[in-house]
Amino acid sequence: MATGRGRLLLQHWLGLQALRLPLGGVGAAPGSGGFRKGAGVEFAASWTMLKQYARCGRKCEGPSAACSVSLDGMPPEILLKILSYLDAVTLLCAGCVNRRFYHLANDKISGLGWVIILKEKSGREYVMEHVELSVNDSSVTIVWYGKNWPRLATLSTLNLCGVTPVFMDRSKIPTKNGPRWHSLIAKYSLSHFPESTMIGCDRLIRIFHLNPGLLVGLWKREEELAFVTANLHLHHLAERSTLGSAALPYELPPHTPRLDDTPEYGLHGYQLHVDMHSGGIFYLCSTFRNLFTKKGHIENGYAKLTVIHFKNNTEHLPLVGKVGLSWRTDVFDGCIKSCSIMDMTLLDEYGQPFWCFSSPVCMRSSPRPLDGPHFWGQTYDVDYVDSAGRLHMELVWITETEEHFIVSLVLYLSVAKINHWFGTRY
Repeated sequence: MATGRGRLLLQHWLGLQALRLPLGGVGAAPGSGGFRKGAGVEFAASWTMLKQYARCGRKCEGPSAACSVSLDGMPPEILLKILSYLDAVTLLCAGCVNRRFYHLANDKISGLGWVIILKEKSGREYVMEHVELSVNDSSVTIVWYGKNWPRLATLSTLNLCGVTPVFMDRSKIPTKNGPRWHSLIAKYSLSHFPESTMIGCDRLIRIFHLNPGLLVGLWKREEELAFVTANLHLHHLAERSTLGSAALPYELPPHTPRLDDTPEYGLHGYQLHVDMHSGGIFYLCSTFRNLFTKKGHIENGYAKLTVIHFKNNTEHLPLVGKVGLSWRTDVFDGCIKSCSIMDMTLLDEYGQPFWCFSSPVCMRSSPRPLDGPHFWGQTYDVDYVDSAGRLHMELVWITETEEHFIVSLVLYLSVAKINHWFGTRY
């Protein structure tokens, strides 16, 4: 059944890919930054293009100057008519593209959701339905809170699952009491919260980051659960939310390297899009193109890819507004300073997602001062690491303008991932 769904999704999105939609970030120049086309274009590339296209509402720029298709310019009635020809699974997939598609798809069929399953050490389970959901530019943020949390000391694990109705009837709104298919996305341990996982606090709560992408808020006084937030990148989200099982997550199909004898193949032609946001407020939304590294920059199993150079003032970027991570429960709300959600999408030279994540991050005071020219104020670091690589960002607080400036951004790509992806032997 999973194979059939996968083929259906692939055929649908490959058809959309034929529109030759441009990849456009904020400030993208017309005709630039498009995906390179070729045999074997994957589902994720088409999905990313559709999302970017629907968001920016640009006209299709292909060989024909007469092409002027604009999904964002279509009235809702036309889009709903188009969506009416799609089956339930494809509608669920379309709902993961952006805010507009999510609401339009839900007008046709409602059913895709996410739950957390809290498991006690005794074996008892609690299924918690999500309370809030927001679709960002390249991720989904899902929140759970309430008054009926089980005691933290009794819990052992938390399972994050996508849920869809087993029996889909377009004429009826699916109910939560009916049978639903559970697709395991990630499993987390709740038996211990090391101090190293705490990324921030305020007068009421402490927040902990559990990889991948889970944020757990604990009340300071009782040390009990206040809320849980999952941050899910849109890349392969439809498959992960529908094609796994209750016990096993969806397994990506084997990757076939695209062989090439170009010198330093796999080290050039990267494109990065990074967002920093919270509660619908974006502090950073930037796209960087034509990124590259060299063999000489490979060290300790990582290839250093510099995005923003420390010594080049023209590349430095400000964060808009005062950075803080908003949280809320049914009783209280607040904002934790210096924390936010970071969404990162790194595309290879063929426009296919090479490294994606959505995760809470924290700006931590840097123990060493920046020795560059004309820098006054406190310095900060932002770090993220997973199996695909590491991200390191350096910022400085400009007292005169009361804003943070990114003065350095470096990605350290796993050489093992590069070799696996491109078939190289660095």
